[in-house]
Amino acid sequence: MDPSSIDYNGHLNDAAYAQVLTDANEEFLDALGLSATYRERTGCAMYTVEITLKFMQEVSAEDQLRAESILATHDAKRVRVHTTLFKGNDVQVATGDSLYLHVDTASGRVSTFPDDRAGVLDDVQRAHDEASTSR
Repeated sequence: MDPSSIDYNGHLNDAAYAQVLTDANEEFLDALGLSATYRERTGCAMYTVEITLKFMQEVSAEDQLRAESILATHDAKRVRVHTTLFKGNDVQVATGDSLYLHVDTASGRVSTFPDDRAGVLDDVQRAHDEASTSR
């Protein structure tokens, strides 16, 4: 980890947790087809409007982190992503809930997802819901 990410207690600082979660969510949004390429193609983008972080365990400079993001909820204009950070052998260290709005960048207004993206979101939501109920 970048030494500037470590606080005076020898742990990952708050901003660094947020950056790791943001990076994980960007990969997830890319997998949903809602990344920079989507913006270039459609003129629409995902804008972050809320992030809630929960810290559960300390992370040191030597720890390796892994993130898992799932689609928690969505509607015609919004996506909420839940991300869990793990270290070592699947020790949960933090969670983040992020709310994104689908924005038409030309008008600066929130807009509905096109049918192709809405279909992907419905399919992914269904899969994540089924996975969570089977645990």
